[in-house]
Amino acid sequence: MKTKVIALLAVFLVAPACASAPPEGGGVRSISYETGPCFGACPVYRVVVNVDGSGRFEGRRFTAVEGQRGFAVTPGQWRAFVARLAPYRPSGAEAIGPGHPRCQMQATDHPSATVTWSGAGGEDRLAFYYGCRDAENAALARALREAPGLLPIGDLIGPNR
Repeated sequence: MKTKVIALLAVFLVAPACASAPPEGGGVRSISYETGPCFGACPVYRVVVNVDGSGRFEGRRFTAVEGQRGFAVTPGQWRAFVARLAPYRPSGAEAIGPGHPRCQMQATDHPSATVTWSGAGGEDRLAFYYGCRDAENAALARALREAPGLLPIGDLIGPNR
């Protein structure tokens, strides 16, 4: 009887430790990164990366590969991608473009990037127009430009990335 009680206690004490830990990245299950067109030959594509390491690239215009291709990311690549974008994740949706207070200095004909974080808590979305040249947008623009380079999709995007 004493052995059964000890075994039962062990199950209750150890089981919570065996439960799956929440995924890294603040509960993010997937991130979609999408570029918009410019006046010129800017690559237009969409990438969806999932916490399980799977990804899907869709080349739309001016990319080395058009159409959809699957790819895989390592846990380290996933963490780096999530971490690079995390400081700019809004709560809900934010669009920084013409008319936004952070877009007083505008240049025309630039591309845009839209990032969507999806998880159990819903979606958060950031849309950014690179023509918003305000100094406070410099770090955001740099992070958005660099983020795709953390994924194994360079050959799919091509040299104009």
